[in-house]
Amino acid sequence: MYYTCGSCTVHGCQSGDFEKLPKNCPIRNTPLMEAAFAKYSEEENHKFYLESSKIEATGYGRWPRVREITEFCKAMGYQKLGVAFCGGLKEEGRVACEIFRAHGFTVVSAICKAGGVPKEQVGLGEEDKVHPGRFEPMCNPIAQAMLLNEQQTEFNIVIGLCVGHDSLFYKYAQAPTTTLVTKDRALAHNPAGALYCAHSYFKDKV
Repeated sequence: MYYTCGSCTVHGCQSGDFEKLPKNCPIRNTPLMEAAFAKYSEEENHKFYLESSKIEATGYGRWPRVREITEFCKAMGYQKLGVAFCGGLKEEGRVACEIFRAHGFTVVSAICKAGGVPKEQVGLGEEDKVHPGRFEPMCNPIAQAMLLNEQQTEFNIVIGLCVGHDSLFYKYAQAPTTTLVTKDRALAHNPAGALYCAHSYFKDKV
């Protein structure tokens, strides 16, 4: 059975109207839903979920995401935060670190180019570079994760890592991770813009 929540027009899960559920609605998968719900009672998940939901309600429509992250980390009692950022957003990374430090957190940060390893060394050719013929260090998300792991960060924040590179960071980071900025070079890092215009101005681009 394929779940197609993205194409659903009923969304009984949001309205509470369970009488018109599609045949492939996930709600009908009772064993899975019960197993998932049980996970929220586990010690490692319970407070984490409650505090994140409280932050959602408290700052709803008022707090920018950086404030939500800050308040969540306070609620969880975290003291050391890790910031993994893209070199193309180093100014945004610097400002974010300043904000977190101003709220009393110890902040460890790692740039994507950490290590300065040439792209050729990982198997990329000149044709794979942004600027062929020049020195270009590889993005190094696994090293970013390992550097923050070494520092024993309690919670990590990603700022603008490339598609796929962010996935590798999440895979190797030991601490829970959230995203502050999702990179979209064409839309000033506002990827939702392409969705808003998918049937009009961006129809030929998506």
